[in-house]
Amino acid sequence: MPKHAYLSASASERWLNCPPSAKLCAAEEDIGSPYAQEGTDAHELCQYLAEKALGRPCRDPTENLDFYNAEMQEAAEGYRDFVMEQVEAAKQFCKDPLVCIEQTLDFSKWVEHGFGTGDCVIVADDLLHIIDFKYGLGVLVSATENTQLKCYALGALDTFGDLYDIRRIRLSIYQPRRSNVDTYELTKEALLKWADEVLSPTAKLAYEGKGEFRAGDHCQFCKVKANCRKRAEYAMELAVYDFAEAPTLSNEEIAEILPKIDALISWADDIKVYALQQALSGVKFPGYKLVAGRSNRKYTDEDAVASVVSDAGYEPYEKKLLGITAMQKQLGKKKFEELLGGLVIKPEGKPVLVPETDKRKEISSAADDFKNMEEE
Repeated sequence: MPKHAYLSASASERWLNCPPSAKLCAAEEDIGSPYAQEGTDAHELCQYLAEKALGRPCRDPTENLDFYNAEMQEAAEGYRDFVMEQVEAAKQFCKDPLVCIEQTLDFSKWVEHGFGTGDCVIVADDLLHIIDFKYGLGVLVSATENTQLKCYALGALDTFGDLYDIRRIRLSIYQPRRSNVDTYELTKEALLKWADEVLSPTAKLAYEGKGEFRAGDHCQFCKVKANCRKRAEYAMELAVYDFAEAPTLSNEEIAEILPKIDALISWADDIKVYALQQALSGVKFPGYKLVAGRSNRKYTDEDAVASVVSDAGYEPYEKKLLGITAMQKQLGKKKFEELLGGLVIKPEGKPVLVPETDKRKEISSAADDFKNMEEE
């Protein structure tokens, strides 16, 4: 495998936290997934819409996108609008800012063979803005100290820094399916200090397969996360808890356990998936065997079923109202608002317990509501 595959910007959070994982992952086969292809399709659509909005020649890719749908169109249009807003904002610093879409960025000055592709790079005097589109739904991505975006910023700074008087670096994540638009800013000096003192020395260790294995949240996208010994040790350490003698846990004890749960569940799920894959390939685990799981009945030929049922005088199909995204795609945004604007609401999401550092606004509990009612 080529050496440059070791240290990608997208995996930088992992190899910066666990340098030797880079060499291990590079030796593993890169297995694609439907989610990855869906993300690729979404990026292609974003590129087209952004280029079109900038008045550049481009080709509509939708007919060749396997995962294209109304939701993807809406997400890409939102990204395009965000990009154009940022381009306009950059004009206060520079009459004609440079706007690069899907720009190759070389940061090999700090990371050997280091390069990546920036979704959108806006370069103006005083400000360099890196915008990254995330179509994923599972993980909420933060722009704060985002190492992938900082690597991209270094590449852009190295390429365009002599042409523009850049003093500030702005990093933005646009993640529409999580309603997440997050922006973080740092100085050029702070970025270069991080590059020289953290990125460069750690990248040298990672490139050579040296340094210490370290487990944590960065393990999520590691190719060897299922059978990594350091991660197993980390999970076992999390699972060890010195419970008090009382028969029930105190609120303080529960608060201490809560942040450990997700990591434990994730590790356990990864072990189960890995073991199943190995068993399917012929590996035997003592005390376990492969069996067929439960399944549901299904039609062998849906068209034939519909025909037979219709001939018998019954209706084989059920009518279902189009979802909001599909309805908006069919009517168009303007007509949708005109006809249905007053018939659409966004109810409050299901309550979720998160750390206090989460940016979402705190909601009141039922107990708080009852207390407020008593005080009125």
